[in-house]
Amino acid sequence: MCSLSKALSVAKLIEDVKKASTKWIKTKGGLSTKFHWQSGFGAFSVSPSQVAAVRRYIRNQEQHHRRVTFQEEFRRILKQHGVDYNERYLWD
Repeated sequence: MCSLSKALSVAKLIEDVKKASTKWIKTKGGLSTKFHWQSGFGAFSVSPSQVAAVRRYIRNQEQHHRRVTFQEEFRRILKQHGVDYNERYLWD
């Protein structure tokens, strides 16, 4: 979760995060041979009243995703918010 300046596009932010994290993971040895980013991304805005809940989610997501996969949760969020999608384009 981050605050985004109106001077920076979501696409540019994601590009910068992917570049920096890829550079970092390459310093970790064997992990880097298996690591890759998918081509797309998803971004969601959060109202100030929900920031604490999102922080809790982030803190507990490792445990949460033992019960619900990321893919299942992402589909649920898209449906919950009325976002049309084609499954073919969600995952690499």
